[in-house]
Amino acid sequence: MAAIKLESCTFALFGALGDLALRKLIPALYQLDRAGLLHDDTRILALAREAGEPQRHLAAIDQALRLHVPAKELEEGALARFQARLHYLTMDFLQADNYLALAELAGHDQLIAYFATPASVYGGICANLAAVGLAERCRVVLEKPIGHDLASSRAVNDAVAQVFAENRVYRIDHYLGKETVQNLIALRFANSLFETQWNQNHISHVEITVAEKVGIEGRWGYFDQAGQLRDMIQNHLLQLLCLIAMDPPSDLSADSIRDEKVKVLKALEPISAEQLGQRVVRGQYVAGSSDGRPVPGYLEEENSNTQSDTETFVALRADIRNWRWAGVPFYLRTGKRMPQKLSQIVIHFKAPPHYIFAPEQRQLIGNKLIIRLQPDEGIALQVLTKDQGLDKGMQLRSGPLQLSFSDTYRSARIPDAYERLLLEVMRGNQNLFVRKDEIEYAWQWCDQLIAGWKQLGEAPKPYTAGSWGPMASVALITRDGRSWYGDL
Repeated sequence: MAAIKLESCTFALFGALGDLALRKLIPALYQLDRAGLLHDDTRILALAREAGEPQRHLAAIDQALRLHVPAKELEEGALARFQARLHYLTMDFLQADNYLALAELAGHDQLIAYFATPASVYGGICANLAAVGLAERCRVVLEKPIGHDLASSRAVNDAVAQVFAENRVYRIDHYLGKETVQNLIALRFANSLFETQWNQNHISHVEITVAEKVGIEGRWGYFDQAGQLRDMIQNHLLQLLCLIAMDPPSDLSADSIRDEKVKVLKALEPISAEQLGQRVVRGQYVAGSSDGRPVPGYLEEENSNTQSDTETFVALRADIRNWRWAGVPFYLRTGKRMPQKLSQIVIHFKAPPHYIFAPEQRQLIGNKLIIRLQPDEGIALQVLTKDQGLDKGMQLRSGPLQLSFSDTYRSARIPDAYERLLLEVMRGNQNLFVRKDEIEYAWQWCDQLIAGWKQLGEAPKPYTAGSWGPMASVALITRDGRSWYGDL
């Protein structure tokens, strides 16, 4: 990995004492340093509002790093080197004069400004970076959510665009940094075995499931204003859908890939208020159990609004109006307080046109490509073979041709998604980041669902914590003669 060692830069982390920074970003930067990828002169500036002695805040950052990095990966030499790169600066991000100290610390290096802050201050940070002459040599990284609908998203992006051209803006969706998501590109376009079958002639339907075991975890204030549709579908699940459904790009450049993703978003069939009952299910968890322990319902969480109708679960059928995918439904499902933490894509291939085996085994027919993003990244192709044994005749069995990344690459550590994304920002490569028009088309499609819910005024359907969601989500797929893969 050291062969791609980066040029020196100054990495300015806005919101350095927040949960995202301490849990994900600081550990990711440490791992890049531990792998020998950071230039010797690269510095990391931890920027936050909290006043007081810098050493006290640096000690808190070090404590979080030791908590969130596995013990076997904490190397004293690497820790000492990483700590020497870190500097803490107290800043009010909306006060222009606070940026003079930042400009002095940044020197003349390439500046990476990572906004681990609410999107409402993105525009102010950008304006203040420009005011002290830092914008000309700066790349900015924007965390989701960017707005809560199309209009607010445009307002945020327009404020950033007043200072930074699109080629200097990196909008993060951490799912795009996952190793298995990256493998989608290789799997599809480097293997004619799959790409020649990747259309409505050979695929019957596609499932995308992103399930979370946890509830709100102290994020009530944010989540109740967002809900599962805005928090997960608008970004993570639609990005996965785009990578599955897009046509081959002309090359691997950022804009070629993103052009094809935009075509998919533009082709998504709108879902009217009249269709919502058949095409979309929204739910809200009630008290149940997780890992054998009782857990409260959404309305019983700490600091909750007991009148809230925010959804914690969404299942829907999406259809893409183009030649490749005409008639192929994409079933998307995501929720909190599910039985397990799971992110996977299941591609269901059509059954052969003529069936010659035992009638009672007909339901086995149909290959499945299972792409697991978490908890164990890997790819499995479910195929049918003859069961072994003299007494089995032509009895069929379904089994996987499997690639488990952790098993196959035992000597290689699988990088966290944020490590890859931070590395690509430092390299100036936008392939794994989301363009402004992608954000807008995704919001446009989601906004019509939200407007339909408001028009109907129906409350989300209750589901027991620890289950796979409301029964209506089962009906959503079974009325098409299908079922969710792997549900128990």
